[in-house]
Amino acid sequence: MAGRAPKHAPAQAAQDGADSRQHSRPSGAASLPPPPLSLFDAERVFDVCHVGLVLRAVLGVQIMLGLGLALAARDLAQWAGWVSSGTVVSLSGVLLWLLLVCGLRHQLARWREPWQWGVVLGLGAACASLGWQLLNLASGEVSSGFRLASVALSGLASAAVLLYWLKLRERVQRPADAQARLVELQSRIRPHFLFNTLNTAMALVRIDPQRAEGVLEDLSELFRVALAEADTVVSLDAEVELARRYLDIEQIRHGERLRVRWHLDPAAAGARVPPLLLQPLVENAVRHGVEPNEEGGDVEILTRARGAEVEIRVRNTVGAPARAAGHGLALRNVRERLRLMHDVAARFELNAEPGRFTVRILLPR
Repeated sequence: MAGRAPKHAPAQAAQDGADSRQHSRPSGAASLPPPPLSLFDAERVFDVCHVGLVLRAVLGVQIMLGLGLALAARDLAQWAGWVSSGTVVSLSGVLLWLLLVCGLRHQLARWREPWQWGVVLGLGAACASLGWQLLNLASGEVSSGFRLASVALSGLASAAVLLYWLKLRERVQRPADAQARLVELQSRIRPHFLFNTLNTAMALVRIDPQRAEGVLEDLSELFRVALAEADTVVSLDAEVELARRYLDIEQIRHGERLRVRWHLDPAAAGARVPPLLLQPLVENAVRHGVEPNEEGGDVEILTRARGAEVEIRVRNTVGAPARAAGHGLALRNVRERLRLMHDVAARFELNAEPGRFTVRILLPR
């Protein structure tokens, strides 16, 4: 349905819309497929080449060894003797295992998870057996088959615990990394937005001083939101209001050359989206679909709830090439923040048709 969203303080402002290559060259715009996103970063899981991680792994194995031997030792002296001998096996085995995993990390990251587990656990059994052989060279004791099997199984179990810890560590750290990346992307586009919007206000003051007061009111609200603290998510309704304020400014500047149509579904208003999502898209639409053309152009903004998904669509006419070439930063920035927030559940699609350019976003409701 068409309508105007109620004015309230949105949670974020907007970003640089310089993106003429996406709008004035449809074929290039359609050739930006999003990179694949895995469920976890395997490269980071197997990146064990750090002193801090090595120390934690060695300490963890030593604690398990000490607790296990304490269950069988009859007194402290026997326990200390067993631990000193066992340390030769555990320390050499763990360090060799970490060294091999570090060297094979790129290969391991390319394999499927069952193969990763199989290879890493096999290395654990082999490294523990080699450590046991190193102890035997010093003591001269003959090993039985049962003892060799026990050592190999202990190494396999230790490798399983370490690999599970490495995967859990990566999953715990990933949300913090994504949050930091979202904030970094948002802070990167803020100066561009403020610069572009200030230029627009200056042009409007020269063109129509009597209407400058309303423009500056909208501009002050945009600046207030742009300089506010970064939030992780905002409502789609807030993003719509922010985009509307920006288009109000552009409407005064371009007059009848800018023809805006809103199709807003109230059921989609509460969807959670990354900050600075919608405004960069409408800014691109104005700069590359309206400004270069003498007759102006059309900009259509649609939001719609579709079952468990929400659709956001920004469509603009395409005519003459834009006056200044862009670098595609706005679209890449929006796509990356969608991927960080919603992972594979969000889709970002570009569609170039004769005379039209459409950005379509689908995300969880």
